Amino acid sequence: MAQNDDFPGWHGTTIIGVKKGGEVVIAGDGQVSLGQTVIKGTARKVRKLSPGGYDVVAGFAGSTADAFTLLERLEAKLEATPGQLARASVELAKDWRTDKYLQKLEAMLIVTDGKDLLVITGAGDVLEPEHEVAAIGSGGNYALAAARGMMDSDRDAETIARNAMAIAADICVYTNGKLTVEKITA
Repeated sequence: MAQNDDFPGWHGTTIIGVKKGGEVVIAGDGQVSLGQTVIKGTARKVRKLSPGGYDVVAGFAGSTADAFTLLERLEAKLEATPGQLARASVELAKDWRTDKYLQKLEAMLIVTDGKDLLVITGAGDVLEPEHEVAAIGSGGNYALAAARGMMDSDRDAETIARNAMAIAADICVYTNGKLTVEKITA
């Protein structure tokens, strides 16, 4: 099937992860847009998983079906290596990079177990962010800058994540203020 260059493309999602004061918060907005039209404003792109009895929070940007495929694979990796999020993430990234089926998946993940905060990409990257803040998606750079500017304040991780997302929603037309927020402690 030939690609239709007239298709306006799906946009949406800003996900942020903030680690501060012994807790990690991942927050995501609910907007999904097709071109210039908002298709849904309340999508849930942040999930709590418990593979092998260990809690993990994951947020995703990109194709929902692709992200769910990756989350299922991550859960399987975590069940094989319980309590080892970094190892499971590296194994997922290796598969994502080398498997012909997975290479076509278009999504990014931010994951945490309360100890590690990681960004996983389809380029084979598993990144531990500097400054204890990670952000992905359409408004990710706005949310990242806003959160980094608040990290030295007395605000807690959840407040920083919520405030950064509010700033991103004010700037990015593909981000809204309808948040899903999950918190996990170390």
